[in-house]
Amino acid sequence: MTESPSESISDSPFNHNNKGNDAIVPEIPIEIVSEEEMALLEAAIVSARASFSAIPAIRSSTLSFHGNVRSIQSITALSKRRLSGCSEPDIEDSDGLKSVQKKTRVADSFLHRFRKKGLYVTDITATEWCEKQMEFVLLVGKRKESKAMKAGIARHAKLEEEVVKRVKVRVTSTEDRWALKLLNFITGVNQLLFEGLTRELPLIGFAEGVWMVGVIDEIRMPVTETNRLPILVDTKTRVKDTLPAEPQRRNGRLQLMCYKYIWDDLVADKFPSEKFFTSFSLNPRGILSEEIREMTANSGFPAETLDDIVRYYRNTCSMLPSAHDQLLLRYELQKDHSLLGEDEFAYDSDWVKNKIQGCLEFWLGEREASYTPEDERWKCRFCQFSSVCSAKSPESADYNKTPS
Repeated sequence: MTESPSESISDSPFNHNNKGNDAIVPEIPIEIVSEEEMALLEAAIVSARASFSAIPAIRSSTLSFHGNVRSIQSITALSKRRLSGCSEPDIEDSDGLKSVQKKTRVADSFLHRFRKKGLYVTDITATEWCEKQMEFVLLVGKRKESKAMKAGIARHAKLEEEVVKRVKVRVTSTEDRWALKLLNFITGVNQLLFEGLTRELPLIGFAEGVWMVGVIDEIRMPVTETNRLPILVDTKTRVKDTLPAEPQRRNGRLQLMCYKYIWDDLVADKFPSEKFFTSFSLNPRGILSEEIREMTANSGFPAETLDDIVRYYRNTCSMLPSAHDQLLLRYELQKDHSLLGEDEFAYDSDWVKNKIQGCLEFWLGEREASYTPEDERWKCRFCQFSSVCSAKSPESADYNKTPS
């Protein structure tokens, strides 16, 4: 069966406002590569994956769809403009002034201009890496994928193929696309519960006042422990046979902690269904495509509308325990996929919330983008925007410092 035209449907779960004709890059969690490749990688990670896993009728198969998003081709004014047409509030009316200022920030914020309603987890990690670089990526556009990036993406696809079969599905509406994302989560969770392992599991949740979407590399369900808690795992690939510098490891930890944060909210039944429908202008009672309805019927949970799928999604989440507090980062050598090392660390709820909130200040236009810390200015050597960024000059000592 041929796929329906997709020109009018964005594969992005958020309503982008970008320009141009760049194809979307599948959202793969940050690939840790050599220091020489790091900045190029971080510039690319804001592109999000447009296909998630699992066809309901087959426990370990995947639904996918295709489309394009567009990227900004020229620098526009920074997000501090005044809204045109706003009347000036009385200078003594401080509440009115604050209200206008807040509306101005929201309307001109990067979140509103480039993501509309929510963020990808990789938006958070890219911002933590360097806010100024994130700003350039949004306003100018990212560089083409490097060889190392492509190798990392291919490796994740291979890992997914070991446990998941990818299947194309015809979609006819935005509701169909969201239904597929939620169905992929449901089927991936079923695979986890029955087989103890699933990979490339999509997460859609609401955290710190914004929608967040991510894809977990791998989830393991221990079979020997009394309290079976899902263990979240992320695999990073590297060109060099060395472990990454601490800022890279910190960035990877943030990514996994964001996943656990969203996961734990979902299993606590904190998915706001009505807000979901209104935020993305979805019709909860619109009839899904015939192909999707057939798949759900064959899988034992017949669904006619997106509202039906959302209810199954929430019910599935309610069956799950919170994720394990111990999270795992794996580092592989790209050349032969040999294991370089593992970083097992404990979840820190206060730390990850502070990190997310700090990133949101930038995305919501509450402050200007900050530069990377002085002791991490070595990142600038690998940034494609270093020639136009005033963070550090190539002659400085910190700029040329080798990361430890």
